[in-house]
Formats: sequence, C-alpha cells, structure tokens
Amino acid sequence: MDLAFVIPAYNEERLVGACLQSVVDEVERSGCKAEIILVNNASTDRTGEIARSFPGVTVVDEEKKGLVHARKAGFDASTAELVANIDADTQLPRGWISTVLDNFSRHPELVALSGPYIYHDMALHNRILVRIFYYGAYLLYLLNRFVFRVGSMIQGGNFVLRRSAWEKAGGFDTSIAFYGEDTDVALRLHKIGPVKWTFALPMYTSGRRLEQEGVFQTAGVYTLNYLWVTFTGKPFTRDYSDVRPE
Repeated sequence: MDLAFVIPAYNEERLVGACLQSVVDEVERSGCKAEIILVNNASTDRTGEIARSFPGVTVVDEEKKGLVHARKAGFDASTAELVANIDADTQLPRGWISTVLDNFSRHPELVALSGPYIYHDMALHNRILVRIFYYGAYLLYLLNRFVFRVGSMIQGGNFVLRRSAWEKAGGFDTSIAFYGEDTDVALRLHKIGPVKWTFALPMYTSGRRLEQEGVFQTAGVYTLNYLWVTFTGKPFTRDYSDVRPE
C-alpha cells in the first residue's frame, strides 16, 4: 500500500524541522515509499523555507488560512491511497508506519486509523491527567462505535484515512475552522466503514495548548465539540487561538 503524509503548518519554524526529520527517518527505517507534503498555510515566518530544505518534501502553499483548508490542499496534492494527517508540532515514534501498514493490510475493510498523543514536553502531573482523560475518551469511543453505533473517534494530527473511502464520504468540510474537524472526519467515515482508534498508534506532540489554556479547560472544549459534532453534525466552538512557542 502506498502512503502519503499531509502536514499543515502555520508559522511553525521552531518545530517543523523536528517534525519533518522524524517523518523522513521513519520512512527510511520502514523502507516504504511515501509522499511527504508540507502545506505552508499562510505562514509569515521561515516555515516554507525550512520545509523546502528537506530532500523529498513537497511544499504546497495554501494562502487561505485554516487547518481544514490546509488538510484539503494537502490531500488534493497527494496521490497515495493511505493519507496520514499529522501536525507540524508532532514527531513520529519508531514503528509508527509499520503499525499503520499492518493494520490496513490485515483489515482491508478499515477506512481510518487513529491513536493518542504523547505530550512529551509537559509536566508529569499534566501527562498523568491527560492519560486519565484518554481512558475516558476511549470508553466513549467504544460506546459510540459499538453500542450506539453513531460514530467513532479520531485524534486530529494523528490519523490515517483511506483515500477512496474519504472521497466517497465527500472530503473535508471547510466550513469547520478548527474544533470538531477530527470528529467530523470520524463521523462521516464511520458511515463508509470501520474507523479504529487504538493506543497502539501513539504520536509525540507538543503540549503547548494544554499548558497555556489548561488541561481541564482544553479537555472540556474538545469533549463538548466531540459530542456536539457527533449528535448535531457541527461544532459548538467556532473561535480558536493559534498557540505558538514564544
């Protein structure tokens, strides 16, 4: 199976290099051929310049700012059947690609795969809190997918979707600005086929939003929008802030 990485980036000059290096290293380690697409989403810093310095990385300039616009631009620029959507502040752990390819090869009916974040730069007590919240989210995922059968769960910035299924589902909804975009993907793909969330597919990421806005507040906003999109089809929270390292 062929694989593409789509990485939206807005003013991520401090973190995008580490992200891209982790992808390049994991692609080389796995031995697979993969497209690596960095979507320079209206950045005003050196994000695009840094990305272009990496051999094998394609930079797509999307001037219409917004996470979903960037994801769509990257998807449209890719050709692979499996499209990995990660963020510019994430880093792939060793074996991430092998886990993805193994799941899709063993389960040809699978249309999307996702897993949790590991907030590597957060204080220990906050990481413990996040883990507890993930256990609660996993329970909600099991109930929604297998009991109520109304949807599934996807972690934005750590999910892989099958191109043919996503095209059948109608593609990205660009009316969604930020919150709820991952739940929208999970909800619509759930109608096409199985959407799996597993602790076996972790992704390292920055905990900057949780540290700045608070773990409880952030978890509450994401939970509210998960439920709102699942049961109404649209997110509750329209506004969001760009959190970047100082």
